[in-house]
Amino acid sequence: MARPGRRLLLADAVSTCPPGRHGEARAEVLALDGVDVWLSGRKVLSEVSFAIRAGEFTGVIGSNGAGKTTMFRVVLGLEAASSGQVLLDGESASHRSRRSIGYVPQKVVLEPDLPLRARDLVGLGLDAHKLGVPWPSRARRDAVDEMLAGVGATSLADARVGTLSGGELQRVLIAHALMSGPRLLILDEPLANLDIRSGQEIVELLAGLAHGHNVAVLMAAHDINPLLEVMDRVVYLAGGRAASGTVGEVVRPDVLSRLYGHPVSVLDVEGRILVIAGSNIQAVGTLEDDLGEHRH
Repeated sequence: MARPGRRLLLADAVSTCPPGRHGEARAEVLALDGVDVWLSGRKVLSEVSFAIRAGEFTGVIGSNGAGKTTMFRVVLGLEAASSGQVLLDGESASHRSRRSIGYVPQKVVLEPDLPLRARDLVGLGLDAHKLGVPWPSRARRDAVDEMLAGVGATSLADARVGTLSGGELQRVLIAHALMSGPRLLILDEPLANLDIRSGQEIVELLAGLAHGHNVAVLMAAHDINPLLEVMDRVVYLAGGRAASGTVGEVVRPDVLSRLYGHPVSVLDVEGRILVIAGSNIQAVGTLEDDLGEHRH
């Protein structure tokens, strides 16, 4: 437990998950209620409703074009919902309440010669809602160093961000997003372009943050399988529609068939969830392209 008056470190968060977390009553951090989004005359999201609570790791599963990024933009206030509402801590989301959200975008392109170190990028997370140039201080440097240590990136502190590998950059971006002490952390496809080992390390890091730090983590992914061991809930998006609940409640033939508008079967093969659509077997989260062939 952190000392009074001291920033709670991510290193404290990735400890053993407290007993009974699934049975505890936790505060509702985010809720979407009947959210519709129309863009360029096309309905991108249709009556999307779900809620997540503090300390929960929620996976948002869906292929490209399913509406994951649009949904995140609505939550962040970057895109207006055509109807429905977004609630943060039980109240209509506002510019002020959205300050409790940390965000790691899907694509961050950095030039190799960009004169910005990892510690500089993380430090900017302290100043997201402030104007002016931050004044250097020992306390500021210590806070950055502690956060880098918490995400396992101490050795990267003075490396130029444009030279980092995909997994290294994800750690630094997560540290940046955590510096403001968010109650909700949103990550858009953080496992994209990562190898299996790096991806699993990032998932374990985020699970430790959610379950040990009482932060609500909302993470988008194409494939549900890397998240199965740690995920509390799933929001499955297809064709702009959503189904939410536990994996057992959502990843079922009847639920996915209704969601896709096409017969779908689900198999559990040695702990890995596979979906049968027609004559093809695919991992959950990669169905959209295959089903699209049946729609036309």
